[in-house]
Amino acid sequence: MIDVKIKRLTPTATIPTYGSIKAAGMDLYADLEGKDFICISPYETVKIGTGWGFDLPEGYCAIILARSGMATKQGLAPANKIGLCDEDYKGNYIVPLHNHSTENQVVRQGDRIAQLMFVPYVQANLIEVDKLTETERGEGGFGSTGK
Repeated sequence: MIDVKIKRLTPTATIPTYGSIKAAGMDLYADLEGKDFICISPYETVKIGTGWGFDLPEGYCAIILARSGMATKQGLAPANKIGLCDEDYKGNYIVPLHNHSTENQVVRQGDRIAQLMFVPYVQANLIEVDKLTETERGEGGFGSTGK
């Protein structure tokens, strides 16, 4: 387990929580900043804040992912599919929720809207070369290893 410092950015923010003892992702909650609810029209995307900023440990980033129940039952999932929050970002963690359904969807203050995972990362030092290591696959692209 790692220690992560968080800062409340709005008085109505709900602190993120884990849904079970072994949950990999913690739930992020909608902070509608004074509104009781918002309606997301079919195929519309609305940015929803969480009301929290995070101070990630060195070498960690945060990944924002869909909640499977919300995605399958309501058609609501992050528009960018996976959100990446860099270690040096200290602002409000925002979830751009997209309504993939054909019906209006309601998000209420304090609803669970996404999951957050803390993940170690490694930056790469790119070295330009004239030739890459040869492999059996080579330059075979999409579908090249299947039948």
